[in-house]
Amino acid sequence: MINRRRFLTGLGGAAVAAGAGGALLANPPRGGAAAATPASGPGARADTLPVSIVNETGRFSDGEVLVYILGTNIDTEEQCRVTADGEMVPVSESDNTDGGYTDYSIPLPADGSPLALPRPMSGRIYFALGDKLRLKVVTDGNGRPALQTPAGHVESDPNYGVLYDTFEFTHKDDGMFCNSSMVDQFSVPIAIDLRGAREQSTGLLVDGGRDAIFEAAAADPDLSPLIVGDRMRLIAPSHGLDQGLFPEDYYAPYIDEVWAHYEQNTISVTTNEGVFSGRVEGGRFVFDGGVTPFDKPSTRDVLFCDGALAAPNDGLNGPVAAILGAGFNRSTLLSHDQQPTTDAADFYRTDISNHYSRILHANTVDGKAYGFAFDDVAGFASYIEDPAPVSVTVTLTPF
Repeated sequence: MINRRRFLTGLGGAAVAAGAGGALLANPPRGGAAAATPASGPGARADTLPVSIVNETGRFSDGEVLVYILGTNIDTEEQCRVTADGEMVPVSESDNTDGGYTDYSIPLPADGSPLALPRPMSGRIYFALGDKLRLKVVTDGNGRPALQTPAGHVESDPNYGVLYDTFEFTHKDDGMFCNSSMVDQFSVPIAIDLRGAREQSTGLLVDGGRDAIFEAAAADPDLSPLIVGDRMRLIAPSHGLDQGLFPEDYYAPYIDEVWAHYEQNTISVTTNEGVFSGRVEGGRFVFDGGVTPFDKPSTRDVLFCDGALAAPNDGLNGPVAAILGAGFNRSTLLSHDQQPTTDAADFYRTDISNHYSRILHANTVDGKAYGFAFDDVAGFASYIEDPAPVSVTVTLTPF
């Protein structure tokens, strides 16, 4: 299964800080496809998937919506953009022609034609409303071209004042895997409809959901500093912590309670590989079955699902780390000694919890959202996949 932890391995997980705050995509970006021929139409290329972009913002005209398709060619590991005809083209420093930045933008086709998403590719589709994104190609530590992408949580980033959001995907021979992620920020509400072996949808907010999210955040003293501008975006607590906008010791009391509790009690974690029992011994969470012990995490580790809670794609340590990370974010580790917890009614019930994620989930129609990187544990992420995709529709829903 390709989940966001795989996305992060190919994209953000290996990204490094770049200049004023943008990240270098770990793999090739693609720049965009305009009125490309759908894969199912006459003369269509079998390696592309039609992606329709629907503008229902009610605030921006189609002419004010710019699309950027950026990511990595899975075969070559080059960072690429997608051109207007659906071709993956490696990024190059020579593309920095627009005032020192690239112009990989694709206007929405006036006739409503779908864009063409090639394969094999993993990346993001960026949507910028009312302004261009300022993207720059630089040289990474290995001497290869790499794209600096927006960091909406960094005030010095050239895209800080641009209203934008993203759709994440991996499109390859065995299917389409995609999500509407809010792990970094919440800004433009995005709904996804994926059709193929079956019809699936996710990401749709309840009526008035965007306003409700910002109102709930504004009423929370820990989250209110994360609101940028006049409800332009809500920064995730993880990035807010790094910017000094969220308490760096927020989770410390809860982490201490969990550690003390499991010095005296046993937790059971169920993964596809079996059931693993663990206790805190010598200051580390020690599990049976060959699982590597976990150091005591920090607040930052919990919010980023990284550091002491990093989850390698090894089938053993990774799933246990992910379940622990989800338990911390959903604050279920003290109330349930059998993990993962699968009843959403038990999530976020303590004062110390990922209330950013709670607010997002509370305002989606299907109750699913990607509020943190391990939100796919037990199937609560706004993530869908299909082994035989026919089309994808991404809707920018009403503000």
